[in-house]
Amino acid sequence: MSQPTDHEPRPPTPERPTHPQVHLRLTGTDGNVYSIVGRIAAALRREVNNEAASAFTQAAFACGSYDEVLRLAMVTVDVS
Repeated sequence: MSQPTDHEPRPPTPERPTHPQVHLRLTGTDGNVYSIVGRIAAALRREVNNEAASAFTQAAFACGSYDEVLRLAMVTVDVS
């Protein structure tokens, strides 16, 4: 597998999320998947735009497991 060049966008990672300016604390909060999706969508709507919130919500509901939703959250926003 080749390394991305300067011209190719790198895929988001938990260390480099898509929206790093959006910070959300999940530790010690309600761990219900719907609560997590709702909190992240609200933060994206508030700090980015409605389209980012809708895209995250659609992707989250397409996930096949709780762990997939958590991975999606970590590559979308800065979570702690």
